[in-house]
Amino acid sequence: MRLILQTGPSGAHSCRLPVRHAATAAAVVAVLGAAPIGAEPVRVDPETGAATHATQAHGVSVSLTQLLPDQVRAFYVARGFDLADADVFADACVYMTVLRNDTAPGEIDFRLSDWEVRHNEEVRPLPPLDDWLAQWTARGVPDSARLAFRWAQFPSEQTYAPGEWNQGMLATGLPPGSRFDLIARWRIADQTYEGTLDDVRCTD
Repeated sequence: MRLILQTGPSGAHSCRLPVRHAATAAAVVAVLGAAPIGAEPVRVDPETGAATHATQAHGVSVSLTQLLPDQVRAFYVARGFDLADADVFADACVYMTVLRNDTAPGEIDFRLSDWEVRHNEEVRPLPPLDDWLAQWTARGVPDSARLAFRWAQFPSEQTYAPGEWNQGMLATGLPPGSRFDLIARWRIADQTYEGTLDDVRCTD
């Protein structure tokens, strides 16, 4: 992970995730078996082959753990998605994502709209949560299933004091088998930190 310290005006607006959302995200990890953050940059689950890319810098930890398409598909079918709709998300290269303020010198603010994916020399934003929700509405996904989907996602924006963290599903929107870099950004006061997880591979 490379960290670049930038300066700029303040202006990020964040909100705190309700407790029920955090509990749902924790349930996602319990059901899908995502690995916790550790010191190694890449770990591979010997049973599933799913890889975890993780790093810690400037008191902040970031990790991506691959969720296999069959895991994601089963999770959403169990929550009211039909198989065709669950397939759309399962094939979008989904990761359990964790961001943790371990010992940063103050609160960290982030917005997923500031995060990017670099793939085949092209940099693109992550698919917004609102776009997924609009797609599910158009496809006729039931309200209860859409709510379960929303609660299971990594928050779109958040503020974490030291010791606080959150986790949730994050889709890159890339096809299975893709290799990419994730560029994550967060702010502490008036400074922006940029971290890159390099050469992450989405399992076929």
